[in-house]
Amino acid sequence: MERLNSKLYLQNWYIIKENERLRKKAQILNQENQALLSELKQKLSKSSPSSPTNGIPDLNVNPTTNTTPNTSEP
Repeated sequence: MERLNSKLYLQNWYIIKENERLRKKAQILNQENQALLSELKQKLSKSSPSSPTNGIPDLNVNPTTNTTPNTSEP
């Protein structure tokens, strides 16, 4: 039993470390994405000053979630 606990502890530790690594990578990618989006908006606003957003969606806006409870779940 102790060996199984040790094995599970080690697996959990590896999962936590991988999760931290992926979270950092996601933050970096999000920052790069925001910088590129800002650059694109600036370039488009220079070429067409009459429209401030030029139809570019805001990627930071969370999609609306369905607030209706799912009755099929217990």
